[in-house]
Amino acid sequence: MKKYKFRDYNFRLVLMLIGISVIGILAVGSADKDLQPKQFYGFLLGFGLMIVISFIDYTKILKLWWIIYGSNIVLLLLVRFFGESHYGAKRWLNIGITTIQPSEMAKIMLILFYAQFIMVFREKMKDIRIILLAIGLMIPPLFLIYKQPDLSTTITVFLVMNVILFVAEIPYKYVLGYLGVVIPAAVLAFIYILQPNQKLLDPYQQTRILAWLHPEQYEMDEAFQQLNSVMAIGSGELTGKGLNNNVVNSVKNANFISKPESDFIFTIVGEELGFVGSALLVALLLGIAVECFIIAHRSKEISGRVIAAGMGALVSLQGMVNIAVATGLLPNTGLPLPFVSAGLTSLVSLFIGMGFVLNVGLQRRNNYNN
Repeated sequence: MKKYKFRDYNFRLVLMLIGISVIGILAVGSADKDLQPKQFYGFLLGFGLMIVISFIDYTKILKLWWIIYGSNIVLLLLVRFFGESHYGAKRWLNIGITTIQPSEMAKIMLILFYAQFIMVFREKMKDIRIILLAIGLMIPPLFLIYKQPDLSTTITVFLVMNVILFVAEIPYKYVLGYLGVVIPAAVLAFIYILQPNQKLLDPYQQTRILAWLHPEQYEMDEAFQQLNSVMAIGSGELTGKGLNNNVVNSVKNANFISKPESDFIFTIVGEELGFVGSALLVALLLGIAVECFIIAHRSKEISGRVIAAGMGALVSLQGMVNIAVATGLLPNTGLPLPFVSAGLTSLVSLFIGMGFVLNVGLQRRNNYNN
């Protein structure tokens, strides 16, 4: 701790993390009061770990990069063979004292791994063989997450990893070539999955996309939840109906929203805290992401830049997708809203990631000599 300058500690980021976590604790308690204590204790655990990690030199931890990558693969394999299934998906691993979701941990572990990978090969990131190696190392964890099945997390991790590779200053000719392949492939894949006999997605995943495109045809089944979510958010008007209310016309109180404590937590915020609460939540998410990107810009080396930019991309992309689902702008997925949705693994993992970001901020350029 002696070589850090206390004035460089990013208290703005810490305060925003506390603020959004408080909204999460209140919203989760309103959605399911039995989960509120767990959310609160998860916040305390995650926040404590964040503070401790923020004073540990991240470059020392990154030296364990292959152990981090291997541990990630092992955890995902354990889920594949010994995981618990809920709602038709095998994503959880019982470790005795609690149940964890390794795919949430994978997001942070992959950011750390690629931070060191890019640091080690920083002079060779113009070599197509190294770029292909970096892309190839994404495939095993992405495949294991996809087979859980967890398409939304797979896509999110893929997008975050792409942001990280762009941060690695890959030559533009490779970036443009990559986009020239990926974008048309994504369009063709989307067209394909709309076909009746497609084999890429499970039937329920295809139905969710069809319900998003044609909600009027699925308003009593697959589109029911999203349509009610939009109605609930709109009914909150300016200031909402109040947390833990017993209003008769509440969509939440009528149990018209499933998983209001996790996937549709933004619905609770919109209905009970109104436009003001929703705007505050979005502003906090945006502020957290921006602070991460600022820290990335000021990082003394590329590994710190990757960590901070990766976390900024994760929070912004995942937050955007969750809110877009709740407002009907994207098909129904199972992504949690960062720092808000119920889920111990997601909450603690994100705080651990932010601990690394804070340490990167403490080691900003020109702070001290290595």
